[in-house]
Amino acid sequence: MIDALTRARRLLERAERVLFVTGAGLSADSGLPTYRGLGGLYNGLTDEGFPIEMALSGSMLRQRPEICWRYLAQLGRACAAAAPNAAHQAIADFGRREAGSWVLTQNIDGFHRRSGFPPERLIEIHGQLEPLACMACARPVADAGACLAGSLPPRCPDCDGILRPPVVLFEEALPGAELQRLQAAVDQGFDLVIAVGTTAAFAYIQAPVGRTLAQGGDLIEVNPDRSALSGLATVQVRKRAVDVLPRLLSHING
Repeated sequence: MIDALTRARRLLERAERVLFVTGAGLSADSGLPTYRGLGGLYNGLTDEGFPIEMALSGSMLRQRPEICWRYLAQLGRACAAAAPNAAHQAIADFGRREAGSWVLTQNIDGFHRRSGFPPERLIEIHGQLEPLACMACARPVADAGACLAGSLPPRCPDCDGILRPPVVLFEEALPGAELQRLQAAVDQGFDLVIAVGTTAAFAYIQAPVGRTLAQGGDLIEVNPDRSALSGLATVQVRKRAVDVLPRLLSHING
């Protein structure tokens, strides 16, 4: 009987356009906990008595920025202290070899960029944690680390406005430019989607998968746990990404 990794490799070998859909499980082996949206570093209520979804919301940033920034800073420090793992690097190496490969990530850690995946084919649908910019005058502030080391919320050196990262907080809309880039990429069609460490709980994650399958493409799921995509997968690899992707992707040469 052919094992799942061999079947996945055969699908990948014949695919010309590949979409990686990545979630928090990909970064778990970098030491970051898995989470839904922004809130998975925490359970229950914050110290202030708010659900984390409320603390990390757009309205909280506007009304009580010191509370929102307390948890943004925790996220920022956790990501800064971690690093891309071998699975991120395998995707990046593949992306540099294969011009038809794209990444759609839910993660805000920036690890795909840090590992060197081509930015013109990287869609960070939930944004990222840097650079910071002033909410009042829009001045960019490059040194996020220095801001996190100071008093919170960080303030603009020009107008004393509140700074924020280009991340999608709860209650906020997805970035229109990234949605347009995703739509344009999906309109070109994909032969294969590789879903890595994502629960795929959101419609905008499920939609590219459904369209690829409807057009005769395939889905490989790499996840130790089941997800909303498991019943649709052509091949399921029930292992951690760091144990699978370096082996799977290194055999494919452009």
